[in-house]
Amino acid sequence: MTTISDRLLQAQQRIELAAKKSNREAGEITLLAVSKTKPISQIEAAYQAGQRKFGENYVQEGVDKITQMQTQYPDIEWHFIGPLQSNKSKLIAEHFDWMHTLDRDKIAQRLASQRPSGMAPLNVCIQVNISQEQSKSGIAIDDIEQLADKISQMPQLNLRGLMAIPTATDDLTIQQHECQQLNNAFLKLKQRYPMLDTLSIGMSNDLEIAIANGSTMVRIGSAIFGARDYQ
Repeated sequence: MTTISDRLLQAQQRIELAAKKSNREAGEITLLAVSKTKPISQIEAAYQAGQRKFGENYVQEGVDKITQMQTQYPDIEWHFIGPLQSNKSKLIAEHFDWMHTLDRDKIAQRLASQRPSGMAPLNVCIQVNISQEQSKSGIAIDDIEQLADKISQMPQLNLRGLMAIPTATDDLTIQQHECQQLNNAFLKLKQRYPMLDTLSIGMSNDLEIAIANGSTMVRIGSAIFGARDYQ
């Protein structure tokens, strides 16, 4: 029987192979284990196998897990990677270490004002709608700098980079084009803000293309924890 530890190792091996093919160091790429809908017992299994960074898509589910686990596992780094309604921003500001899906000035202002003074600034990535799909959140490439400039003026937020979800397709040409576009936008923004270090792109089905195009963080869920149960 394949364990979570086995699947984590396999995911790391995929990252290492993809990095090698792209003449990159595997250490440049962070594995974010996406634990949405999964029980705490599976997060603990991944933790015991060495994983420390976990991503959650649903606000209340994520907060519940953080609340239950923070005492025993204080070194877990929690990333929010789902869409956020403004009325739930306070929960993100008070509990998470990262927020990947920032795409509105209004949300940025709320997160900044609601971040507790005793906590480190909230690490944020700007979400870009790189596939230009109406069903997806994120801003247009042309609007990145304007939002980045506003975020940079909020000391409670720490702008780390860009995040996107490419088109879910078997057409590798489309995925390649979108990942390359995002990397170009990231490199351009990095000229303005040299401290940026995170390009959050790539999941279980497209991490190789993402890594070939500069990804520094891949978000892997089902390849580690198995198929999700949305019941």
